[in-house]
Amino acid sequence: MRTIKGAARAKAKRKLFKRAKGYVGGRGRLLRSVKETLIRAGVYAFRDRRAKKRNFRRLWITRLSAACQLNGMNYSRFMAGLKKANVVLDRKSLSEIAVRDPAAFTVIAQTAKAALQA
Repeated sequence: MRTIKGAARAKAKRKLFKRAKGYVGGRGRLLRSVKETLIRAGVYAFRDRRAKKRNFRRLWITRLSAACQLNGMNYSRFMAGLKKANVVLDRKSLSEIAVRDPAAFTVIAQTAKAALQA
């Protein structure tokens, strides 16, 4: 007698359709389209988890560059000055300081400037 995969296959389908909830048209209703769409979604998710890190770093550097310009120096000189002054703040923290507390950032920028002068 031939075996059939009834319950297991139904469960597998339910799992796929649950993951495709909210997809428009056949992408959320037709099994083949759902499978293809979920594979592509997974590829984008994998890729973009890495891209997200790059994008945030770009944002922080852009913010820091703008804040440095306001303090009369460029980004690369600022970072070199911080390194020389042994200030160990990362770009994320520095950009948050630049946005939320410009006065504190000015003090940090002056520290970097002084380290370059010495």
